[in-house]
Amino acid sequence: MRIRISSGVGEGPTPLAAFDAALENAGVSNYNLLCLSSIIPPGSIVERAPYQPPCDEFGHRLYVVLAHQRETEPGKSAWAGLGWVQNPEDGRGLFVEIQGEDRSDVERRIEWTLADMTRHRPWPFGPIQKEIAGIACRGKPVCAVVVAVYESQGWQNG
Repeated sequence: MRIRISSGVGEGPTPLAAFDAALENAGVSNYNLLCLSSIIPPGSIVERAPYQPPCDEFGHRLYVVLAHQRETEPGKSAWAGLGWVQNPEDGRGLFVEIQGEDRSDVERRIEWTLADMTRHRPWPFGPIQKEIAGIACRGKPVCAVVVAVYESQGWQNG
C-alpha cells in the first residue's frame, strides 16, 4: 500500500471555510473523509507527495489519518503535524497526529509521543519522520492540515 502525506493551509470567513480551504490546498476537499487511528499496515510505503485526486472521485470515501488546527485570533498561528515511524523490514508502523499554536511544540510532542508508543511494541522502528504545516492568523480564520491518504472507495449504487 502506498500512503501519501499531503498538507495544506487555508483562510476563510469562518473556521469551517478555512478548514475547507486547507483541505482543498491538500487535495482532499471533495471527499468524505474517514479518519483512521494511527496504524500503518505491513507492506506500506509512506511518501511525501501532494495528493492529486482523480476527477471522477467526487464524494468518494477517503481513508486518512488527519491532523488539523484552526485559529481565529489575529496574531496567533495554527500548526498541524503528522509524525511516523516504520519497521525497516516490513513497513509496519505508527502515525501520530499533533496540533497546536507553535511549530516547535508540535514537533516536540510528535517526538515524545512516538518515542513512548514505540517502546511498547516488540518491533524495531526506523527514525521519526515528520510533516508539519502552519499558517498565521492575520484577521480571517485560518486552518492548517496534514493528511496521510490511504485509499479512496466509491459508493455502491443500488
